[in-house]
Amino acid sequence: MNRFARIVATAAGASMLAFAAITSAAAQKKYDQGASDTGIRIGQTLPWSGPASAYSVEGQVQRAFFRRLNEKGGINGRKVVYISLDDAYSPPKTVEQTRRLVEDEGVLAIFGAVGTATNTAIHKYLNARKVPQILILSGASKWNDPENYPWTMAFYPLYDMEGQIYAKHVLQTKPDAKIAILSQHDDAGRDYVRGFREGLGERAKDMVVAEATYEVTDATVDSQIVKLKNSGADVFFLMATPKFGAQAIRRAHELNWKPTIYVVSVASSIGGVLKPAGLEASQGVITAATFKTALDPMWDDSPDMQEYIRFMKEEGLEGHITDRSAALGYVSAELLRRVLERCGDELTRENVMKQVSNLNDSDLPLLLPGVTVNTTPDSLSPFGALRLQRFEGESRVLFGEAIAARPGGGTKAP
Repeated sequence: MNRFARIVATAAGASMLAFAAITSAAAQKKYDQGASDTGIRIGQTLPWSGPASAYSVEGQVQRAFFRRLNEKGGINGRKVVYISLDDAYSPPKTVEQTRRLVEDEGVLAIFGAVGTATNTAIHKYLNARKVPQILILSGASKWNDPENYPWTMAFYPLYDMEGQIYAKHVLQTKPDAKIAILSQHDDAGRDYVRGFREGLGERAKDMVVAEATYEVTDATVDSQIVKLKNSGADVFFLMATPKFGAQAIRRAHELNWKPTIYVVSVASSIGGVLKPAGLEASQGVITAATFKTALDPMWDDSPDMQEYIRFMKEEGLEGHITDRSAALGYVSAELLRRVLERCGDELTRENVMKQVSNLNDSDLPLLLPGVTVNTTPDSLSPFGALRLQRFEGESRVLFGEAIAARPGGGTKAP
């Protein structure tokens, strides 16, 4: 072979190797709509306005989280394009905005949408289109149904499981209690009450002496509290969203009704519920929890709490530090970051669901001791145990060990 032929052959060989390397690299990357070499588009609806707008602080925190993440280079070199639209806690609006996110904005997944009724409105649509509906901020039991709805999972203790845990504590500490129940008239309220009654078992028919419900469009729950107080109940199981939770606690105090109050986690924020209800009115309120309480001296030396408080202050969100919704927004954003990072260069909707179906994250920031996040392909319920805490002074006090429960009925010690 002459010198010219050798040069041509060498150049051709180098070109083929370079082409093969490029082809191999390209083959290793897989993208669905909403993902590319430079970005990952994530969609969300939140009640930025309307009766449940207190939850919008979650979005404020998440927006700051992803902005800061992008400033540091994003996820595997890709920037997160976070698109959060207002649905005013109205299911028809949720449908409209979700279709816009999927069909016009071209997002890879829907993340962290708030509410049971709102998520129900888009449940079948997203599953039919095979769009991940992940880390929902609702604990309805329907979200843990991978056989029929494999594209949906929640980042919240399931409501029926939480209800069982309160019932177990009532049976242990006050077996002769007379119980009054207030709940929101929707799927979330029904899940909580069903779980609570399942936890009481056969005792429910004797122990529950009064029940009332309210609509999210109601102005107040004053009349319901008067009715429940007149029942003579000495235990009050309160299932409400923040606005109505604060109203109910305050009104019970005004009526000099002093039952043991169990308030569900969705309405347990110190900043968003207990302080607006009044510190005196909120003394002794018991709630189940997954996260540490910000500014509680118990966690002053906790590195994850120190980092969270520093983040909130630096992002101008200091006024929301004690708001439970802020902590939830922060932790769920961190979990989404981990999920997308684990997807690597295979940013497909199927791989997103594979990652959220195999979580084992005991080291998430702000988790209480004994609380972990675990999922399997057969169970997308991330929390299996909760801690109880009592509001005293201006903070909460943990008591007892973590209590585990099985969604759908029954409780057991962890």
